[in-house]
Amino acid sequence: MPNRGTSASRELLVRSLIGVGLLVLITLIVYIDRNAYADNVNEDGISLLDALYYATVTVTTTGYGDITPVAPHARLINALVITPLRIIFLVLLVGTTLEVLATEGRRAMIDNHWRKRMRNHIVIIGYGTKGRSAVTTLARYERDLSKLVVIDDRASAIADANLDGVAAIEGDATRREILRRAEITKAREIIITLDRDDSAILVTLTVRQLNPSAHVVVAVREHENVSLLRQSGADSVVTSSDAVGRLLGLSAVSPNIGTAIDDLLSSGEGLEVAERQVDSDEVGLKPGDITHERVIAVVRNKSMRRFYDSTVEQLQAGDELVVVRRCGADAKTNPPRERERPQRRERYDRGGALDDD
Repeated sequence: MPNRGTSASRELLVRSLIGVGLLVLITLIVYIDRNAYADNVNEDGISLLDALYYATVTVTTTGYGDITPVAPHARLINALVITPLRIIFLVLLVGTTLEVLATEGRRAMIDNHWRKRMRNHIVIIGYGTKGRSAVTTLARYERDLSKLVVIDDRASAIADANLDGVAAIEGDATRREILRRAEITKAREIIITLDRDDSAILVTLTVRQLNPSAHVVVAVREHENVSLLRQSGADSVVTSSDAVGRLLGLSAVSPNIGTAIDDLLSSGEGLEVAERQVDSDEVGLKPGDITHERVIAVVRNKSMRRFYDSTVEQLQAGDELVVVRRCGADAKTNPPRERERPQRRERYDRGGALDDD
């Protein structure tokens, strides 16, 4: 859960210092006016230690009665000054205890409520650069951030996730109890973005044992570990070092190609890659007939086929289209006239006399 602004240890330290300050203040008041107090046991006057002792038993409402104010003004100071300070001390002490208990209880209730409603959520293991980019992309595609859970063993990463509005759990993702706290068994998507490949493989094995049906995506540094991750149960593996190397090589060979690919991978402006359901008025068309966006692949029967594959020469109901389009564009906002043109041109090519103006 997102952390509060001040840590519990800091808050406790501040309140302890205030309590000590009140105790010191009462001690000074009694010691400065020590001639107005009487020691009913030793009858040897009031020393600094006696003043501290009197302040301690007074603020804690113990009140042994061995040291008492005898002068009228001392009693008045006790009634008007020391008694309010005593009340403040008690409120501070009791308030701190109650707040600790109430806060822990409230956070436990919130945690239990959160765990009960976590279904079909997304778990992101590792909140470094790749993890934060994944969250940004999910938010860009309007994924509900309340359905995201981050696991990381660094306190700074947990704080960053909380600031981004994402629930986070601090701990080692290779431990089953940490994964269970994130309700990993009920997750729909699991994204693993750890810095070490061996840790990624171990976490993938553990995750797959706890949740055999979730879609697991793993980022790996070395290409030689891709097969190991697939054998461990990963559905998709992204080789970060190879991807960066290819982008660097393309940018060196042709800066324009590198810029275009970087544009596709970035979000917020320019071009973007998206997947959407084929519309009813697009059924029967060829992938190239859709002009307001470029179809680069068709997903049919859970199998991705490239746009030039002869098996997807005509789009069918239920197909998923992987398209390149202007960032932020929605296929449904394109005017119908633009979509009618491929059909009109097809009839014209067959000899129809249509005026396609």
